[in-house]
Amino acid sequence: MTQTLFRHPLRTMLAMGITLALGACAVGPDYKRPQAPDAKEYAPTPIARDTASATGPGGESQHLLQSMDIPGQWWTMFHSAPLNALIEDALKHNADVEAAHASLKAAWEAAYAQRGAYFPQVNGNVNTTRTDTANDVASNASSNASLYNLTTAQVSVSYVLDLWGGNRRQVESLVAQANQQRFQLEATYLTLTSNVVNAAIQEASLRGQIQATQQIIDAQTQILATLQRQHALGDVSDADVAAQVTTLEQAKATLPPLDKQLAQQRDLLATLTGRTPEQRIDTQFTLDSLQLPTDLPVSLPAQLVEQRPDVRMSEEQLHSASAQVGVAIANRLPNVQIDASFGRTSEKASQLFSAGNGFWNLGASVTQPLIDGGTLKHKQRGAEAQLQQAAAQYRSTVLQAVQNVADTLHAIDADARALEASERAERAASRSLDVAKRQLALGDLSESAMLNSELAWQQTALALVQARAARYADTVALFQALGGGWWHRQDAQDVAASSH
Repeated sequence: MTQTLFRHPLRTMLAMGITLALGACAVGPDYKRPQAPDAKEYAPTPIARDTASATGPGGESQHLLQSMDIPGQWWTMFHSAPLNALIEDALKHNADVEAAHASLKAAWEAAYAQRGAYFPQVNGNVNTTRTDTANDVASNASSNASLYNLTTAQVSVSYVLDLWGGNRRQVESLVAQANQQRFQLEATYLTLTSNVVNAAIQEASLRGQIQATQQIIDAQTQILATLQRQHALGDVSDADVAAQVTTLEQAKATLPPLDKQLAQQRDLLATLTGRTPEQRIDTQFTLDSLQLPTDLPVSLPAQLVEQRPDVRMSEEQLHSASAQVGVAIANRLPNVQIDASFGRTSEKASQLFSAGNGFWNLGASVTQPLIDGGTLKHKQRGAEAQLQQAAAQYRSTVLQAVQNVADTLHAIDADARALEASERAERAASRSLDVAKRQLALGDLSESAMLNSELAWQQTALALVQARAARYADTVALFQALGGGWWHRQDAQDVAASSH
């Protein structure tokens, strides 16, 4: 009978409370996504859709296509199986990716934990005590004994009515933070894959520069041999031979820095793939082993707000800050809590469920902050200021994203023309050096003129390698600037699905 009297009012009270809480409005601003930029181009004058071309490796003309989408595995467009395998290895073993996954899981668990406040909190308790009471104050309500055992079993229920939506806003904020971590994971993926491809391109560039430097050293060694023969015949002076020796040694001195940079790139590739530098990576990259993608996507500025992980992160931060304003407002309003308990108590555990041993209570409390020294008011103002800050940061992130793409498009156009010019300059310098070598062998060219021809060819040969590598790096930068196509990766879709 006692349980029946208790349960029906409790159920009615809880049902009314839940209905009121769910039906109440949530205070604070309702989040609305910012408008996307309406720009249609990345420069006052439309950037050329077809780049210049050159005849050597990496000299193909590239075509910028607005209708082209970005593949999820954009790095496969370089058509390098070893590079594809290295990136897959990095995605499996990189510590930053593992940490980002764990951070995402922790963020969602925090959101799930906060959702628990939507429901009544129910706790069970069993308490057994043995008490010795003075005879003069021993109660005769039961056994009239001064030494007795008391066993109490009860269930306690408490429920906070979310009348102002404070908890709903808190959950909204935590969900936004979890989504922010999701896009942080995508940013980590994009940064990692871009770094691996850039490291491979830099390695290829360094190998090309080392090869060109070695060719320069070989050519200068031959010139030195020619001068030494002429010196033996008395046709050139000691100064001429000494000048060529200096030039040769200067060229040799450029090799150790290149070797150092190459070793450091290999260390970087090892670290990116979760290895220590002592662990060998068999794959080696050259510019000839990479194929320059000829068709490149160009998203409109309005699409960047959907594609760029950093922009999506900034938007979720804005969403979270908006919800926190509602939390701060709700904390200044009355708080209603329902508490109830029912149970049984007896001196003997075996009689715990006997008639007459039951008890219950039901109550409600209303709490309204009255005087807090302005704490809650200033917390609300602080939350509103943080919302303004997040809005400004979002606008800044969008502008930087658009600038990033614009800079990359300018680089693609300019570096294509630079490669074309570098190739022409290298061919001209090479022909000039060949003529100078023949003239030197015949004694028709001065040593100073020969040195000038050598220096010109040396500079153009190295510049050509660097110009070729720049085109590959520009292509990577464009894929990265446009967001990397994460929305087409199956694992990204699986992460999004498992988070809800």
